[in-house]
Amino acid sequence: MKKDRKYRKSTIPDNAKCVFEGVIFDVYHWEQELYDGSKTTFEKLARDDTVIVIPILNDGRLLLTLDSQPGRDPYLTGPGGRVDEGETPEEAARRELLEETGYTCDSLTLVQERKPEEKLDWIVYSYVGRGCRQIQQPNPGVGEKVELNPVTLDEFVELAVTGRLHSEWKLKLLEARLNPRKMEELRNVFAPGS
Repeated sequence: MKKDRKYRKSTIPDNAKCVFEGVIFDVYHWEQELYDGSKTTFEKLARDDTVIVIPILNDGRLLLTLDSQPGRDPYLTGPGGRVDEGETPEEAARRELLEETGYTCDSLTLVQERKPEEKLDWIVYSYVGRGCRQIQQPNPGVGEKVELNPVTLDEFVELAVTGRLHSEWKLKLLEARLNPRKMEELRNVFAPGS
């Protein structure tokens, strides 16, 4: 059964049938007519949408996390995770920010809504958080360890080059490093008062 994502339209046809429900991924099949009139079975994976937040601290630095989970190498990223059923992406971003860092923010700006893969019904929502302040200790889930890692914007860009960053931001950061106009756009995105 397709999950109800009221905040967006699914890319899986209404006539698709869920043939496998996994922990993270579900598999859907549907009959599709081809250009010559013949029919075949199409397939698509689905997963819960996710969010990533890059909080701007009062000193202008960006708050990244060193995220560790069993079975994979630690990596730097922004706080984030899946959008739970019944949540909007912004609500999920605020929840994940608080859980993983103990921070809250006055405002969130949606900077990017990206569909990483055509064969996957999944969107990653990227936000910038402003007016950030820590109101509690981090409380990540039992399946992850999170270490706070503030960086400057220039350090953020360089992390994309070194491969130490696992983030939907990589492409934007690499473009900015190569193109002065894109770098100026990026600086405007992360300007504390924007």
